Amino acid sequence: MHFEIEKKFLVVGEFKSLAYSHSHIEQGYFESAPGKTIRVRIRDDKAYLTIKGPSKNGGLSRYEFETEVPIDDGHQLMNLCRPGRIEKTRWLVKNGKHIIEVDEFHGDNEGLVMAEIELNSEDEAYEKPDFLGKELTGDKRFYNSHLMRMPYCVWKNAFLKELKDKGLGLCIESFNQDTEVPKSRKS
Repeated sequence: MHFEIEKKFLVVGEFKSLAYSHSHIEQGYFESAPGKTIRVRIRDDKAYLTIKGPSKNGGLSRYEFETEVPIDDGHQLMNLCRPGRIEKTRWLVKNGKHIIEVDEFHGDNEGLVMAEIELNSEDEAYEKPDFLGKELTGDKRFYNSHLMRMPYCVWKNAFLKELKDKGLGLCIESFNQDTEVPKSRKS
């Protein structure tokens, strides 16, 4: 049994020059019970089927099963998913003994950049680089399955106001540098 333990953060600074690799990801989601996720992911030329259980400990951990499937099956499975897709570029940044996965979202989630640090235990120490901002662990708005149903472009302005109201103005200034909503979505 594999439990995924990770912390999630808003990215507020430059990270691409630190990355050693990147890939394109497309994800689709199947209907599932509340709190549980079944998805298909196509990452460059590979496909994966993933099942995740409900989040525990404030979103810090959850059961995860993932298996690689043939790429043709991945495309067929994608056609069976609910309408909508998550598209993103994943950047890998070495940070101490950890790899930080930075997801730069596209499409309706354009402008959102988040990072995840996978841990071996819930109390494992890690280095927090300067480009990581507000912690988002457990905030369901930032779950990929939620972003597919309620994209970032719909609630971006409310979120930025929330940051400002909490005194995170510097965070907003850094975050806004490369996070414009596509013109077709601006109100």
